[in-house]
Amino acid sequence: MDRESKETCRLAPGVVRPIVDPARCEGKAACMSVCPVDVFEIIRIPKDTYEGLPFFAKFKVWAHGMKTAVTPNADACEACGLCVSACPENAIRLLRADN
Repeated sequence: MDRESKETCRLAPGVVRPIVDPARCEGKAACMSVCPVDVFEIIRIPKDTYEGLPFFAKFKVWAHGMKTAVTPNADACEACGLCVSACPENAIRLLRADN
């Protein structure tokens, strides 16, 4: 991680968790490219998640290749907010881990 990216991080790892809304996410990977601590991955949306989406969200996810972002390394998040700013679908929010 470069110095500039590290300086934007505000909290210790694990205090905040990024939450991805699968109904909004189009799997464009902007979050992956800006995250200084590799929190995100792009995967094929799980069948149960897909089936739980509203009709128009299902169509949107299907049209964008059935991809979504997930956060397998959410505990590494340092709340820099770069992912939130980079996401063109506004699909990411940061929540305190104790919520």
